[in-house]
Amino acid sequence: MLNKVWGAFFFVAFAVGLTKSLFFSDWGVWAAMVTAAFDMSKVGFEISLGLTGIMCLWLGIMRLGEKGGAVDLMARAFGPLLKRLFPGIPDGHPAMGSIVMNMAANMLGLDNAATPLGLKAMNELQELNPDPEVATNDQILFLVLNTSAVTVIPATIFVYRAQMGAADPTDVFIPMLIATFCSTMVGLTVTAAVQRLRLWDPVILAYLGGLTALVAGMIVYFSRLDREAMQLQSSVLSNFIIFSVIVSFVFLAARRGLPLYDVFVEGAKDGFKVAVSIIPYLVAMLVAIGIVRASGALDFLLDGVTWAVSSMGLDTRWVDGLPTALMRPLSGSGARGLMLETMEAQGADSFAGRLVSVIQGSTETTFYVLAVYFGSVGIRRARHALACGLTADVAGAIAAILVCYLFFG
Repeated sequence: MLNKVWGAFFFVAFAVGLTKSLFFSDWGVWAAMVTAAFDMSKVGFEISLGLTGIMCLWLGIMRLGEKGGAVDLMARAFGPLLKRLFPGIPDGHPAMGSIVMNMAANMLGLDNAATPLGLKAMNELQELNPDPEVATNDQILFLVLNTSAVTVIPATIFVYRAQMGAADPTDVFIPMLIATFCSTMVGLTVTAAVQRLRLWDPVILAYLGGLTALVAGMIVYFSRLDREAMQLQSSVLSNFIIFSVIVSFVFLAARRGLPLYDVFVEGAKDGFKVAVSIIPYLVAMLVAIGIVRASGALDFLLDGVTWAVSSMGLDTRWVDGLPTALMRPLSGSGARGLMLETMEAQGADSFAGRLVSVIQGSTETTFYVLAVYFGSVGIRRARHALACGLTADVAGAIAAILVCYLFFG
């Protein structure tokens, strides 16, 4: 999928450039696209290089949490809920343990741990599948929760915002938490409706009702504040929560008697490797996106949507986040490239810069997750998995737009 998307960018840019040259005598478009290719390759390298220190910090902290047992604590906290959401898994089956650990790792933003656990869980669910080529209800729900799962610590988004010059990289934390919660709830509700899953179970209602009340309470509280007070208090709350998590991770690791410095350095080394390894991918995506914008194709699309939205008398600022929202289900790196390109063009603290950050953190790459998870066990018929996953993506994008107007209007 990513190869087709990347190639399509170049073909679209060439087609638009040729059209502008032949029909509008705009011969400067070719120079603009070549210049954009060189400029964006430089930007991609500089962004990746600047990520090194911050990535080392966050992955070092995450390793302390992982080794200290944070994943185990979250697994125990949400185990009773997941047991009722997956009624097809017998008591004591190893699939439940893998699912719980995968969800906990996802919530903590531990992608390096979440993916292997997710693949392990999918393989264990396949052992219970009476038709190996058709996805079961449990497998579909597991996939939808993965594509829309709440990430409590979206460290990667903070890292990118800090590198792009945001005054307060974590000011999108509360909006992002609300948006990703909406995505997860819609994905769960739609999938449960299709599968006729009993969401009115007292334990499920207790968990979901409590979380919904918490999120709704935050929305009501912040909506009553004036703009300046809202941004100040959400920023203070965001930073307090994040720093509290960091201290908790250090405490958990210390309680287990782990060598804190050595464990942190072990994770930080992975951060350095990740920062360096993404250079080719980030350069490739930013160059492709840069030439599409330089050709005028992206502006043409956005201008058309802006015109349609403005003709209805609606605010059009959210349109700048549309490319990232459309790319997000298809490609994580593609959406990341569009997010960074938007922040580069308009600023990390602009409305568009904050919006694309919240969109990026509100959902997952549905097509990629579906291909990897179902492909790993040979499933050919995904049934309603894709439709439910995309519904959650749409809900996450809409929630991201609304919550950004609320907080950053």
